[in-house]
Amino acid sequence: MATATPWGLAEKETWFKQQPIRRSYLKDVVTKIERLKMSYDVVQYGTLSLNPSHYPLFLVKTKNFNPKKKTIVITGGVHGYETSGVHGAIAFMEREALKYADKFNIICAPCISPWAYETINRWNPKAIDPNRSFTSDSPAEECELFLKAMQPYTNNVYAHFDLHETTDTDNTIFRPAKALRDGKPEDPWSEIPDGFYLVGDSANPRPEFQKAIIQSVKKVTHIAPADEHGHIIGEKLEQEGVVNYPVKKLFLCTGFSNAEYTTTTEVYPDSPKVTAENCVDAQVAAITGGLDFLSQ
Repeated sequence: MATATPWGLAEKETWFKQQPIRRSYLKDVVTKIERLKMSYDVVQYGTLSLNPSHYPLFLVKTKNFNPKKKTIVITGGVHGYETSGVHGAIAFMEREALKYADKFNIICAPCISPWAYETINRWNPKAIDPNRSFTSDSPAEECELFLKAMQPYTNNVYAHFDLHETTDTDNTIFRPAKALRDGKPEDPWSEIPDGFYLVGDSANPRPEFQKAIIQSVKKVTHIAPADEHGHIIGEKLEQEGVVNYPVKKLFLCTGFSNAEYTTTTEVYPDSPKVTAENCVDAQVAAITGGLDFLSQ
């Protein structure tokens, strides 16, 4: 069977020009980050070259950073269209992070991909998926800037929470677009899981850590069931609400360090059972559930 021709630079540029701005990163996100300066050290670590004044990038850190404490990393907006990941990271810093500051250093990157946040996209402006690009020679500027900013801390990361969503548009928009970009057939997932789930690291699964997070999130929202084959998004269910990926081999965000504990959250914002606020609350509950487990 013949395959289509993968996109070249011209096709990627055409795609880029077709992406309208749908919301404001500066208004929705940066204004909230600015307010965190009262309680945290807020550091600008770069800006996107596409529009430097429009896309500043920030780390939010607990004050009095102590190298003797264990360091927790929280990332949101690796995929900019996954809204509760961005606002869940900020909400955790607003509501909960100071409760853990005596025990842990906390570093939060609320929105790694601000252009994608504004255009509600999975990819960056060059049609690259950032969450397959956390490598030392990354083709994604968003990943390159984040990794450079994290270099002083990478060897000391104890746990990493990467906040994501799985949406209906994964099947209707992004997987079809990937097939066109790569010139390869891309079968849709059999179904988008209705509920919250986690992606652990198949090389370092930490099942009790993942279980503690699921139990915390259960108090806020429902957990995704497996499909008829015992899978979620095509992957074998390891325990309730948990699948595992080889995160380092796939160059996912949670694989950038050698953290002892990592998890990727997946909220389903299109469920009729949830609201936008509930999705943010689920992200916060995931982090607090994990940190409570690590605090024992």
